[in-house]
Amino acid sequence: MYIDSHCHINFPELAARMPEILGKMAENEVSHALCVSVDLPHFPSVLELAERHPNIYASVGVHPDYEDTPEPSVDDLIRLADNPRIVAIGETGLDYYRLEGDLEWQRERFRTHIRASRATGKPLIIHTRAASEDTIRIMREEGAGTDAGGAAGVMHCFTESLEVAKAAMEMGFYISFSGIVTFKSAKDLQAVAREVPLEQMLIETDSPYLAPVPHRGRVNEPALVRHVAEYLATLKGVPVQQIAQQTTDNFFNLFKIAR
Repeated sequence: MYIDSHCHINFPELAARMPEILGKMAENEVSHALCVSVDLPHFPSVLELAERHPNIYASVGVHPDYEDTPEPSVDDLIRLADNPRIVAIGETGLDYYRLEGDLEWQRERFRTHIRASRATGKPLIIHTRAASEDTIRIMREEGAGTDAGGAAGVMHCFTESLEVAKAAMEMGFYISFSGIVTFKSAKDLQAVAREVPLEQMLIETDSPYLAPVPHRGRVNEPALVRHVAEYLATLKGVPVQQIAQQTTDNFFNLFKIAR
């Protein structure tokens, strides 16, 4: 059994195929998926999927790439997260790769999400790209993570260094690997994956993006998360069943979901 810990199946290219998406999940032993919010206007579509399908969960948050979108307050996030189908706050974080100029608004948005996580006790889903130093600094300043009395969380679609992974894991965060880890060009990331303990690892698709080998370049979907697990099993020299079981256990433990 596999779990896709991060997907966007409410996006149009997947939402229109929902019966097929769910059918392929079942065929590939993908039992659950977490549909992750990227902005407030489209949050209702995320929640609707989770309320309609018992094996789909949801988060609430605003992605750091979304500049021209309604800004959430801590109270907004707390109110929207007050639903048993909402198991996380995010995705949130920092991304200096696509945006330039004064990005203080991005850092303030990140702080808002961390505060909402602490208030609700729901874990954070963190996106960081070309911004790892500021990401870790703000996490520490705002008390993200179990080491500071906050909720745990996950560094989603991880592509940073081992040092960043270790800093996050010390705060109680999990490291999630996507299809990127299967790419031939991802040698540095593969080296990181070898060092991340299974007890702090998750797997994801980030679909509809980043389809793993052998489906690279196609539209991604939750059923393909098994290829991430299979690649990690080869990389770490363990049975794929061990990757499946441990990442499934980690998912339920992190997001406080009863079996």
